[in-house]
Amino acid sequence: MVKFLVYKDINMKNYLNFEKDVEKLEAEIEKLKDPYNEDGLSEVDTQKIAITQAEVDEKLKDIYSKLDPWQITMVARHENRPKAKFFIDNLFSDFISLSGDRHYGEDKSVLAGFAKFNGVSVLVIGQEKGEDLETRIDRNFGMMRPEGYRKTIRLMKLANKFNIPIISFVDTPGAYPGVGAEERGQAEAIARSIECCMELKVPTLSVIIGEGGSGGAIALASSNKVIMLENAIYSVISPEGCATILWRDSKKMLDAAKAMKLSAKDLLELKVIDEIISEPLGGAHRDRDLILENVKNSLISNLENLLQKSSIEIINERKEKFLKIGRDRGFVSDKADPSSLTVRTSKINNVIKSKQIIFPTIVLLLILLALTLIFF
Repeated sequence: MVKFLVYKDINMKNYLNFEKDVEKLEAEIEKLKDPYNEDGLSEVDTQKIAITQAEVDEKLKDIYSKLDPWQITMVARHENRPKAKFFIDNLFSDFISLSGDRHYGEDKSVLAGFAKFNGVSVLVIGQEKGEDLETRIDRNFGMMRPEGYRKTIRLMKLANKFNIPIISFVDTPGAYPGVGAEERGQAEAIARSIECCMELKVPTLSVIIGEGGSGGAIALASSNKVIMLENAIYSVISPEGCATILWRDSKKMLDAAKAMKLSAKDLLELKVIDEIISEPLGGAHRDRDLILENVKNSLISNLENLLQKSSIEIINERKEKFLKIGRDRGFVSDKADPSSLTVRTSKINNVIKSKQIIFPTIVLLLILLALTLIFF
């Protein structure tokens, strides 16, 4: 029997459809780096390599400076993009993974446990998609089931009890929509998770590292600070799903992506998120060390700031943050104080209310007039 060994090149790059020119240039660089070319052993032309690399950098800068929302979505879903496990393994020490919701079972699509970050004990939670086909199937492509949310609720309450800050990495297309998940109370589990996040007395940070899809993401992103990587997305539904519902055509995902305002830049402008972490040129997958450093610096800065606040300040800040979303042009008379929310009535309502007084008065006068004519 003949056995074949198949080796996978872990450094193999995957290119998106708008990166074809970059792919050609980098293929040329690889040929230049190989001294064993078609002409036999030759000297490596370092000058030519440097010139070509400069062309690659310029091309990437040009492409990534004008990405449309759908292209950003493709970058956010890039298969080589750093996942939650990568950040947990490299940013935290003494990580102890905890499993199970104490009701049904374990959900492998979410990693959770206690660890040390910059010398501080934290609870770290990460929605994990997996790195290859086998692990993606095992992790259910990052789509959490009810037991996953109930596990995180259990651990968040434990962290709250012992005054331990919580850091979450969000990366999911959405909560798992399977029959079994619905039977076990998917919607209720998500709602309970959001409720738990809002009631916590400890500092909470959420970093959207890839896709932040629907309630499956907000269940872990109801935090004091919501941070996004530059090329991540955060939306109520996928662009394809939105296009299918609105236009009955999933191919209109570009129109849907533009309308949904799902990019980090749009969401920061709308004050849905608090901060954008810049990515290396060409996306987070091109320089993992740099994106790791950027995320680390952001977490240290935000965590130090939140640790100086009391539990009451933390709860009120979180509550006010979410109350302010979408109310810049709404019914708040004082934008700095969400409690100034008032009911604003339209002119039509005022007319109706005035008629409610005028009409009975007119009817009463007519009755009095009729009685006067009859008896006098």
